[in-house]
Amino acid sequence: QVQLVESGGGLVQAEDSLRLSCAASGRTYNIYAMGWFRQAPGKEREFVAAVKWSGVITSFADSVKGRFTISRDNAKNTVYLQMNSLKPEDTAVYYCAAQVVRPGIIGQNMGLRNLYDYWGQGTQVTVSS
Repeated sequence: QVQLVESGGGLVQAEDSLRLSCAASGRTYNIYAMGWFRQAPGKEREFVAAVKWSGVITSFADSVKGRFTISRDNAKNTVYLQMNSLKPEDTAVYYCAAQVVRPGIIGQNMGLRNLYDYWGQGTQVTVSS
């Protein structure tokens, strides 16, 4: 089991920045990647960004490229989502998720929601215009 706890959401104005944190605990040795997803009212949960747990490989949705970065702190088992130049359309509940290693599979897809095994409780991000 892996437990995930997000923090850092809030209300900001357009063009502001915000950093989300996700602390992982439990069987973190079995994690392949950590991802961030978001869900706005009336919409499906969508991929935002992900980072490979054991390396520096990252992936971003086109809508956030150039504005968001993702990083991890190995010592703290924590993943960060730095969000800059926020827009009202970034308003959503942001979820942290963990994808575990699947034996025999090389290059697991970090962008597919259905491949993530553990989820945090979500944190609200609201961007006002």
